[in-house]
Amino acid sequence: MTTVTSTRPAAQRADRRRALARRRGYSVFRFVAIVAVCVIFAFPIIWLFLAAFKHGVDIYSADKTFIFEPTLDNFGSVFGEQNFLPFFVNSFIVGVVSTLLSLLIGLPAAYAMSRFRMGRYAAVVLLARVVPSISLIVPWYFIFVKLGFTGGYAPLILSHMFLSVPLIIWILISFFDGLPEDLEESAQVDGLTPIGAFLRISLPLSVPGIATAGILALIFSWNTFLFSLILSGSATKTLPVAIFNFIGYASIDWGGLMAASAAITVPIIVIAIIFQRYVVSGLTAGATKG
Repeated sequence: MTTVTSTRPAAQRADRRRALARRRGYSVFRFVAIVAVCVIFAFPIIWLFLAAFKHGVDIYSADKTFIFEPTLDNFGSVFGEQNFLPFFVNSFIVGVVSTLLSLLIGLPAAYAMSRFRMGRYAAVVLLARVVPSISLIVPWYFIFVKLGFTGGYAPLILSHMFLSVPLIIWILISFFDGLPEDLEESAQVDGLTPIGAFLRISLPLSVPGIATAGILALIFSWNTFLFSLILSGSATKTLPVAIFNFIGYASIDWGGLMAASAAITVPIIVIAIIFQRYVVSGLTAGATKG
C-alpha cells in the first residue's frame, strides 16, 4: 500500500512534464509556422517596394536585393511623365461610388433574404459573383454601346456593382443570421415598424459586417482590370489599366512599373490596417449564430 502511494506523485510529475513538453513543442511549432507564412506572403510585397526605389539594372541583380543605391526617379516618372494622379482620382471615384451604391442595394436585400429565409435566392445571387468576368465583357460592351455610355464612369460603376452586390449580400446574410430576432421583435412591440426596427436596431448592430463587405468590395473595385480595360475611355482609365503605360512593344520599364504598383498598393494597405478590427470582427461575427 505504501509503495503504491509513493509512486503516485512521481507518475503525476512525469505526466505534468510530458504535458509541458507537448505544450512547448506546440508553441515552437506554431511560432515557426507563423513566421514561415508571414515571410512567404510578405516577401513579394517587400521586394516590390524595394524594387520601386532601384535603378532598372539593379532590379535584375540578385546581389542588390536588399543593399542598393536608392533613387526616386521611378516615382518621378510615375507622377511626372505618366501623370498618374488623374488615374488615382478615377479609381477613387469608381471604387467609392460603386461600393456605396452596392451597399445601398445589398443591405436591404441581405436583410430580407436573412429574415424571410430566402436561401435559394441567395444562392442564385451568388452565381453572378461566380461567373467569370471575361464572359460578361462582350454583353456589357454591346449594352453600353447601345445606350451610349461607353467611355464614361457609368459603365465602370455598373459593371463593378454587378459583382460587388452579390459579394455584399452573401457576406451580410450570414451576419444578419447571427443577430437575434428578439431585439427587433421587442422594438416592434415598443411601437417601431419593421423598417424602423431595421434602421434603428439591426443596422447599427451590423456596422462590423457592413465595414467588412464594403472594404472587400472597394478592394475588388480598386484592383479590377478587365472591365476598365474594355469599358473605360482615355479620361476614365483606372490605375490597373494605367500600369500598361510602362509596358512597351520591345521593352518594359521595370522601375516605373514597380513604382506604379507600389503606389497602387499603398492605399489598400492603409485601408486594411485602419479597418482591420472591423473586418476581423465582421467575419467572425458572421461565422456564428446567436
